[in-house]
Amino acid sequence: MIFERPKFAAATTLAETMVAMAILAIATLGGLGYQYHAARHGRIARAQIIGTRTAQLLLEDWKSTGGSQEFDPAGLKLGFSSGLVIPSYWSEGVGVGAGTPLHNAVYAITVDKIPMLVMLQWRDVDYDSIVEITLRELSVVVRFIGNSEQVDVSIDPSNPSENILPIILTTYVRLDASSG
Repeated sequence: MIFERPKFAAATTLAETMVAMAILAIATLGGLGYQYHAARHGRIARAQIIGTRTAQLLLEDWKSTGGSQEFDPAGLKLGFSSGLVIPSYWSEGVGVGAGTPLHNAVYAITVDKIPMLVMLQWRDVDYDSIVEITLRELSVVVRFIGNSEQVDVSIDPSNPSENILPIILTTYVRLDASSG
């Protein structure tokens, strides 16, 4: 018995090849999209970690002075600028802390190519007249600014990053607890 095989069964058709290429293209684009978003969110997370550590450093150092109104981040010699005029966008939306800005200024710093503006704020929240102790709330607000490929921030350096939310850290200190 001799069986003859049809000639068209030996090769793939053009339609099969096009379907295979479409499936491969969709899978490749999905993988590349995932990789792009993972890298972008990794950069944002890195910026948030750096901003949080910067805020914590300032908050702890300021707290060690007892919440003194004379505290100056530029005096730490860590790269903070002297006090700058508070940008107009600072009071808009999220990132507005409670209290009075220290020296009515913000301080600029760039850490690992990530530009930030830092505002220190304070307010007296309670006073005990019997023991004459004032409880002061200290807040540090960090906003990411400028054009940095590290963070995916906006191109206009006068506006804050739309991709990264501000970081706000708050603590309390007794004014008689230290030299403040």
